[in-house]
Amino acid sequence: MNLIIDVGNTRVKVALFEGDTIYSLDSFDLRNLLSQLQEICNLHAVERAIISTVANIEANDLDEIKKMFPTIVLNHQTKVPFTNNYATKNTLGVDRIALAAAAVKNYPDKNVLVIDAGTCITADFVTSEGVFLGGTISPGILMRYRALHHFTDKLPELQRIENVRLVGDSTENSIHSGVINGVVYEIKGIIEEHKLIYDKITVVLTGGDAIFLAKRFKSSIFANPIFLMEGLNYILTQNSKND
Repeated sequence: MNLIIDVGNTRVKVALFEGDTIYSLDSFDLRNLLSQLQEICNLHAVERAIISTVANIEANDLDEIKKMFPTIVLNHQTKVPFTNNYATKNTLGVDRIALAAAAVKNYPDKNVLVIDAGTCITADFVTSEGVFLGGTISPGILMRYRALHHFTDKLPELQRIENVRLVGDSTENSIHSGVINGVVYEIKGIIEEHKLIYDKITVVLTGGDAIFLAKRFKSSIFANPIFLMEGLNYILTQNSKND
């Protein structure tokens, strides 16, 4: 059984895979990392694990994790199932590496544009030959709401809502329109520009805001909230074959 560990700044997502099939999915506070992983180790026959982290984990904690099960800590030097043409490989986020791996695994021989709508919104492109070219990074929905409040004196800090008008008839509705519709138009524009250059693009929408945004796009876009976890599992499986 493969254990997939995705460490954010405050929360940790974990998944157990049997082959390509996800067995369970959970999340917990970063402060409980070791105790939660030890509990998983006690309950399940974990053969190997992979960690993708954007937070700084203490070296001692990593050592403790590696004592529980053989563990890969994903970085730009990890063997991946695609050709990485990113100019600054050492700065490429591990989340984007995992998403590119998922694109190759789930859509072989296809041009894939992966939109990850989370804290940031990233758009990453993998060619039908399995070459990762790079993409875009911009602020996510929550970050945009907070920025409008933080960098102005009078604009309130709001949370996303479902029903957003095109023309806001109040300051709050104008903010909602600007943030939500702005994100939607940005993503639509990125997709359309890629379609002008590449044939037959498969578009995948993932991340924490994927389900919220998916209803605002055509059904031709595939919404998959666990795409990153699938990519991490694929990287772990491929590296295990090389052992």
